Amino acid sequence: MSFSPITFAVRNFKWFIMPTIQQLVRKGREIIRAKSKSRALDACPQRRGVCTRVYTTTPKKPNSALRKVAKVRLTNKIEVIAYIPGEGHNLQEHSIVLIRGGRVKDLPGVRYHIVRGSLDTAGVKDRKQSRSKYGTKKEKAKK
Repeated sequence: MSFSPITFAVRNFKWFIMPTIQQLVRKGREIIRAKSKSRALDACPQRRGVCTRVYTTTPKKPNSALRKVAKVRLTNKIEVIAYIPGEGHNLQEHSIVLIRGGRVKDLPGVRYHIVRGSLDTAGVKDRKQSRSKYGTKKEKAKK
């Protein structure tokens, strides 16, 4: 037996009682605040941290790969999993890294990216396009 939303509301009117003016004066309406998707950054654009473990993991179902990730202990004592973008990396345990927000859609629980070309993280070798995203310096023009 299914009811339309209006019938449901009429039958269960006690759920939809509006507050009186006096109740609003006393308590007011609660503002719904948006939650951050990268809470460990504490509203900072980036944060520094130390790699506690560098490993590979497999993505969610239709995809197949070995994605490089690192467990990072941040300066605010929070431990997060961060993705290492680009081909090849030089990270190992105790490397100091800079992390930024940005999740990886096919890796559950990975909500941060490591910034390439900063602190102990080297830029991607032989990168020609999108170099700024991978911390690669401009190649010298050959004569």
